[in-house]
Amino acid sequence: MDRLRGKVTIVTGGASGIGNAIAKAFALEGARVCVADISQAKCDEAARDIGKGCFGHAMDVRNRRSIDALINHVSTEAGSIDVLVNCAGVFGMQRFTDITEEEFDRIFAVNTRGFLFMSQAAARRMIEQGGGGSIINIASGVGRRTSPGAAIYSASKAAVISITQAAAQELIAHNIRVNAIAPGGVYTPMLKQVESEFAQVFGCDLGGAEKMQISATPAGRLSTPDEYAGAAIFFACQDSSYVVGQTLNVDGGMFLS
Repeated sequence: MDRLRGKVTIVTGGASGIGNAIAKAFALEGARVCVADISQAKCDEAARDIGKGCFGHAMDVRNRRSIDALINHVSTEAGSIDVLVNCAGVFGMQRFTDITEEEFDRIFAVNTRGFLFMSQAAARRMIEQGGGGSIINIASGVGRRTSPGAAIYSASKAAVISITQAAAQELIAHNIRVNAIAPGGVYTPMLKQVESEFAQVFGCDLGGAEKMQISATPAGRLSTPDEYAGAAIFFACQDSSYVVGQTLNVDGGMFLS
């Protein structure tokens, strides 16, 4: 406990799923956490549930003004920004021959463009502060190897891995460590969307995507959101002081590296 005592942390997508689990775990480790998500009501609800000095702030990673407003609000409210967890994300599934410009733009706007400029804004503030920091990006196992119907989502997460590596090499000069986590199958609200779109695209019964993921996972099950908190804490604290530009698979053995 207390490995993150006094660390001011922003968690985008922090109102639900993996982001919410990480926000809760960080608070238990002593961090002051800002839950950032698209809905102020959901941010406030999550912050009340977490307690321990947690606060919420609505923002949209697709909007540069919204990103800047979040950075300014957290700096004013808490005095600094020490850790950023980029967990905001959207999913979409289409057959390759059916991919539209609108779907491409929608997914990349959040998963790639939004995470990049959110990271940039946080890094700039960390550089101004002069004390270093940690940026943790939620990628995906499909960013390493895609599957049918997931070309755009997979490409957006592959970009997260690549940008993590590039940013890490530049920002370590300022003692800012950038790393990523690549989840496998996980029980989150997004799983319902995955199941629905998978069934629609491939004409199968609901539950097909879950069964496929479980069969491909040596652990024999999907994960729960809280199983990612330990990896995020490791990247946020001094235990990972010499870990730079890595993407950690937390996927029950789907990918081995």
